Amino acid sequence: MMDWIPIVFWTFKVLVLGTSMFFAIKWHYDQGKKEREKEMGRKMEKEEEMRAVLRAGGKVAAVFVLSLLGLLLFTFGLARMLGLPFP
Repeated sequence: MMDWIPIVFWTFKVLVLGTSMFFAIKWHYDQGKKEREKEMGRKMEKEEEMRAVLRAGGKVAAVFVLSLLGLLLFTFGLARMLGLPFP
């Protein structure tokens, strides 16, 4: 039973952080959209907006995955240096 606890906790953590990142990006996008509409008095084209959001979301996801990979490599390197056994 104890072997499943870290898997469940990490899965929950990834889901919560992923959902939080999505809503944070969406909220900032909506705030920027409101501000632009007030300043310009017109709406931008829908395709251009969607591309910008997808590009920003892709960049955030890529940075997250790369930082996660870096943390994983650092952890395994530290564990190897300390002589901890690997499963």
